[in-house]
Amino acid sequence: VIEEGYVLALNEDNPVRTMTAAEIKAVFDEDITNWKELGGPDMQIMTFRLEDVDEYFTEESLGPQYEYAGAAIASLVKSHPGMVAFVPESLIPENPGLNFIEDKNITPGEVLGGTEWFPTATPAPIFGILPLLAGTVWVSLFAILFALPFGISIAVYMSEVASERVRGFLKPVIELLNGIPSVVYGFFGLIVIVPMLQQVFGLPVGESGLAGSLVLAIMALPTIVTVAEDAMRNCPRTLREASLALGATKWQTIYKVVIPSSMSGIASGVVLGIGRAVGETMAVLMVTGNAAVIPASILEPLRTIPATIAAELGEAPAGGAHYQSLFLLGVILFFITFFINLCVEFISSRNRAKNR
Repeated sequence: VIEEGYVLALNEDNPVRTMTAAEIKAVFDEDITNWKELGGPDMQIMTFRLEDVDEYFTEESLGPQYEYAGAAIASLVKSHPGMVAFVPESLIPENPGLNFIEDKNITPGEVLGGTEWFPTATPAPIFGILPLLAGTVWVSLFAILFALPFGISIAVYMSEVASERVRGFLKPVIELLNGIPSVVYGFFGLIVIVPMLQQVFGLPVGESGLAGSLVLAIMALPTIVTVAEDAMRNCPRTLREASLALGATKWQTIYKVVIPSSMSGIASGVVLGIGRAVGETMAVLMVTGNAAVIPASILEPLRTIPATIAAELGEAPAGGAHYQSLFLLGVILFFITFFINLCVEFISSRNRAKNR
């Protein structure tokens, strides 16, 4: 819980021995100001960090190489019953006559159910992944809600309605959209979509979950359209002819015959589109506001799991708690996409069984 290599030192008369990461952060942010709120005596909390040393000691009392700093800090904590000192463990002398907050491992409940992501907080970083998980699900869900009806509609038009000339023009153009780098989509969203949403909804900032959803929907469209259109084109001609021969109209044939028989391919296109939406990094990072909070609406800034990994992995100390938590986020992202694949495979297998 406490930053590695540091301790939280208390006066020996202070009975408090354990604190959560959230409580430690609240104490040093001065949101908790009395030990009574933590189960201790009714007295004011005083915080001490190493950068506060000049307020209490002279350079002479600390020594030329800070060799007396540990003893001086221990004496300071002894003389202030309500003080808690966040100092390097190496500074603390032997038998200092102090009590220490017990350090412990961060529990799975604090990580999986935590509502705050603050990995750089000192003295105790906080790794609650709930805001990141909510942001990822929120953005991806709305992206698919936007992309799916448009994608299927365009695929139906290209497969069943458009002439060969129109299809021959649209198909390479749509497939070309797949090759555009995601940062270009992000730049387009930042320049066009974000200001538009800010103006339309009267938002203080246009970077929001809705902006991310719209950008992801645009990015997922080419995949959904291409795969779904290929699946509909592969529908046997005999099925279409049999439906028309029985008196069905063209649109009834599309709705009742072509789409159900192509459902396996359509589902594959949808899952590929969802996979791109869930795993997208740069475009989402640019337009969602990058705020690690649980969103109350789609119009608020948020942050997704891939964006968090991309933004923070380079700064996380290798092997530390922050580094490990980012890898945990990657594992969770893998299981999300794995679950989506399982669901689509289940749906596809049921449709194949019905069509036999």
